[in-house]
Amino acid sequence: MVNYMYILREALIWIVTIFWVYQLLISLCSLVKLKEKPLKIKKDHKFMAIIPAHNEEAVVGNLIESLKNQDYNKELYDIYVIADNCTDNTAKIAREAGAIVYERYNETKKTKGYALDWFLQQKIEEKAEYDAIFIFDADNIVHKDFIKNMNKKLCQGEDVVQGYRDIKNPTDNWITSGYALFYWTMHRFYHLARYNIGLSPLLNGTGFMVKFDIIKENGGWKTQTLTEDIEFSLQRILKGKKLGWSTDAIVYDEQPTGFKQSWSQRSRWTVGHIQCMKEYTGKLAEVAKEKKTMLNLDGFLYIVGSIPMFIITIMLLVSNFVIYATEGMTQYELIINILRYLIPTFIFPSITAAFVMYLEGKPIKPMIKGFFTYPLFMGSWLIINFKCLFKRDTTWEKINHVRSIKIYEVRNSNEEIEKIVEKV
Repeated sequence: MVNYMYILREALIWIVTIFWVYQLLISLCSLVKLKEKPLKIKKDHKFMAIIPAHNEEAVVGNLIESLKNQDYNKELYDIYVIADNCTDNTAKIAREAGAIVYERYNETKKTKGYALDWFLQQKIEEKAEYDAIFIFDADNIVHKDFIKNMNKKLCQGEDVVQGYRDIKNPTDNWITSGYALFYWTMHRFYHLARYNIGLSPLLNGTGFMVKFDIIKENGGWKTQTLTEDIEFSLQRILKGKKLGWSTDAIVYDEQPTGFKQSWSQRSRWTVGHIQCMKEYTGKLAEVAKEKKTMLNLDGFLYIVGSIPMFIITIMLLVSNFVIYATEGMTQYELIINILRYLIPTFIFPSITAAFVMYLEGKPIKPMIKGFFTYPLFMGSWLIINFKCLFKRDTTWEKINHVRSIKIYEVRNSNEEIEKIVEKV
C-alpha cells in the first residue's frame, strides 16, 4: 500500500506543480506593457447603465450621482435601476436621483441574473437603440472617466470588457483589506496578464460592459448559477470569444466589514463556482480538445483550477499522513512535507500582493496590517471551500450596505493617503 501511496503522491505533486508553473508563467505576462490597440472606428456610442438593486436605499443614490457626473455626453447614456423585490425606498430614491426605475417582484427567482434577464428582454422587445450596456452593483461608485474609457474599448472593437474593480474601503479592517489584496492581485496577475497575450480575462461581478448586440443574440441574460459573471465569461470562451480588460475604466466597490456577511458572500461564490464546474467543465474540455486553442485550454484550466485543484491539494496532504501512518516516512519528513505546502499557501499571497501594489503604484503603508492578516482571510476562504464540498446553501443572501460613501470622499481619501506616503 505504501508504494501505491508514493505513486499517488508523486502524481499529485506533478499535477499541482505543472498547474502553478503555468499560472506563474501567465502572470509574468502582466509585466509586459504592450502597444495599445488602434481604434477601428471613432464614435461616441450610446449606453445604458443598469443597476440591479435589492433594498439599497442607503447607497444607490451615490452611484447614480457618480454616473450623472460622467465626463461623457449626457445625451448618450441612460441610467436604469431594477428595484428587485424591494421593501424599502430604493425605487423612490433612485427616481429622485434621476434614474429610470423598473420595479420587479418575483419571490422564486431573486438572483441578479434573473433580474437582468427580465429587464433586458423588455429592452430587446422595445428595440431600444443602445450600443452597449454597463452592469453595476448598487453600492458602487464610478470614476468620472469610466464611460469615456469604455467607449474607447468599444471603438477598438472589443464587445465585452471588464473594468477595474477598485475598493472603497480597503483599510476598514482585516476583512476589507483581504478583499482588496485579493482583487488587486487578480486584476494584475490574472486579468491583465491574459489580456496582454490574447487570452481571456473574466467578468468580475460589476463594472463591466457588454455590447447590446450580444444580449440580443442571446435573447437576454441567460445564466443560471449564483456566479452569473463567471458563467457568462465561460459561455463566451466556449464560443471562442475572448473578453476585454480596461485598467482605466474604474469602479469603486464596497466590501463587507462583518465576518458573517463575508462568509455568506464567499460561500455563495464557491457554490457558484461548483455549479459552473458541473455545467461547463465537460463542455470546456471538449471544445479545448476540438479547437486546440490556448483560449479554450485556459478557460478549462480556470474551472478545474478552482475546486478540483483544492481537492487535489487536500488529497496530497492526506497522502502524506497516510504514508506517515504506515511508517513510510518519519515525523520530521512529514512536518517538512506539510510545511512545503502550507508556507507557500499562506505566505506567498501576501508577498505577491505587496509586489502587485508596488507595480500598481498603490500606497503600501496603509495596508501593512492587511498584509499580516491576509493569510487569515485566505485561510478562512479555504475553510469555506471545504465546507461547500459537503454543504451548499444556494439561497441568495443580501449583503447590507449601511455606509454612504460618495465619489468625492473616495478621491479625497486617496489624495490623503498619497500625501502621507510622500511625507514618509
